[in-house]
Amino acid sequence: MRRLPVYLLLDTSGSMTGEPIEAVKNGVQMMIHSLRQNPQAIETAFVSIITFDSEAKQVVPLTDLASFQMVELKANGLTSLGKALELLADRLTNEVTKTTLEQKGDWKPITFIMTDGVPTDDWEAGLAKLKATHKGLVVGCAAGSGADDKVLLQVADQVVRLNNTDAESIAKFFQWVSASIATTSTKVEETGIDLTKKDQLPPPPSELVIVS
Repeated sequence: MRRLPVYLLLDTSGSMTGEPIEAVKNGVQMMIHSLRQNPQAIETAFVSIITFDSEAKQVVPLTDLASFQMVELKANGLTSLGKALELLADRLTNEVTKTTLEQKGDWKPITFIMTDGVPTDDWEAGLAKLKATHKGLVVGCAAGSGADDKVLLQVADQVVRLNNTDAESIAKFFQWVSASIATTSTKVEETGIDLTKKDQLPPPPSELVIVS
């Protein structure tokens, strides 16, 4: 079976304390619940969560939707996006099955990065490591007025901006992520062709402003 690997890189720095971090947690749970109702997604999509604050951690390894269990998220510390990109590169190398002459590997992965701040570490070194990996499609979300979409524009193939980090806005982002995963699952199953372009994703809701 060819899997569609989905990586969520979630900012859990101190500025996400309170409503934003709770909204992220609820958003992921809503996303998983929605995808479990989709026959293509339940067969194909595997989800992993990497959090980044002062450190980066893979808190959920690449897991099928039926087995996925959300973990507690706490907000504190800095915004180590570079460490998260390095960890993502490592996980893409070790968790995603590559296509060889003998077998078809996994579909190209989709990564969603959500941050409300500015990186506090060497994000360019992390990006260089990620670029050296067969990374698939990367989507960035700059959440709130403190987020730096200039960095995300260099990291991601598509960048969207949320003007607020309240529960309703963050829920809209995860609804779009869910729709993007569901659409991709269906397309790869029906066409047998990897998703590689941002215009293959469904249009985001009005709360998400497309930056690029």
